[in-house]
Amino acid sequence: MNRLEVLLPFALTPVELTRDLERELRLPALAMLLGRGRLTLSNETDGFSRALPHESWLAGSYDSPAQADNSPPLGTALARAANLTTPPGCWFVLQPVHIHIARDHLVLTDPRQLQLDESHSRTLFDIARPLFEEVGQTLLWIDAATWLLRADDWQALRTASPDAACGHNVDIWMPQGEQAREWRRLQNEVQMHWHGHAVNDERAAQGQNPVNSIWLWGGSTAATDAAAARRIFSSSAGPGPQLAALGSQPVASVDALLAASGDDGVLVLDELIAPALSQDWAQWIDHFNALETRWFAPLLAALQAGRLQQIDIVFSHHAVLKHVATGKGALRKFWKKPSLSALSA
Repeated sequence: MNRLEVLLPFALTPVELTRDLERELRLPALAMLLGRGRLTLSNETDGFSRALPHESWLAGSYDSPAQADNSPPLGTALARAANLTTPPGCWFVLQPVHIHIARDHLVLTDPRQLQLDESHSRTLFDIARPLFEEVGQTLLWIDAATWLLRADDWQALRTASPDAACGHNVDIWMPQGEQAREWRRLQNEVQMHWHGHAVNDERAAQGQNPVNSIWLWGGSTAATDAAAARRIFSSSAGPGPQLAALGSQPVASVDALLAASGDDGVLVLDELIAPALSQDWAQWIDHFNALETRWFAPLLAALQAGRLQQIDIVFSHHAVLKHVATGKGALRKFWKKPSLSALSA
């Protein structure tokens, strides 16, 4: 393979925690790649974009201000990836979620934490579907965590990805636009029909949060469809909606990756997203250190052996994205010490 881009969402450390976190990281191969590499890009947003930096990078729109105020367009591509035959229109991603009631505001929690099983999700889906059909909208099932909604009249809505909104007051992250009030009305109807349902009673008995709302994002038409210019691979067996829409393929090792790839490819290592969003830094450290043996050390060895000519590491957090390029020749720059300093936001 000529060039591999490795995307590491939430590998950047919060400034106030940088010293403590980096002290616990055991990443010599990554330190070599970063220390000998060259910083080619460092972009920063205000932290209130409706898509996270890595999501916009995947969508190919990181430098596009018009896209910064909307979530990545995924709906139609996600339908295609799920082998669903859908008529032309504006298709949104719709996800069942838990919204936490804080003292004076509402907070969206990470949908990954719901661990919603198929039976419960099907039940909630069947309750919600006729509510949308009453207003001429179509709701389709993809999996327990992901549904699709056709709402042509809502095409101009500006929505936020759940990861961008996670942990924040939902008011400023709700869909905005002329049809926002209609969305809120339907969202409230679904919430009322789910409130007190047996599904949530069962979840409560198991110590799980109730599924008490839905999150709308990723609206697209055929003209704004997500598309991947290169082959995308993921270390996760169950990729989220964006990776699924881009046709991401699961890969278990560097050898398998190099055997499957062409001249260029993208490897997404998304294990740090969930612990970062929940601020579980002990788990974040464990997951990061586990990436060294499985990915960073074999990638460094592949670069040294000439099986790769260049590795570009793209890493981010909620407001910053950096890009470090390391070619095989850069490894000979012995005067540049291995370092993780680039991980500091």
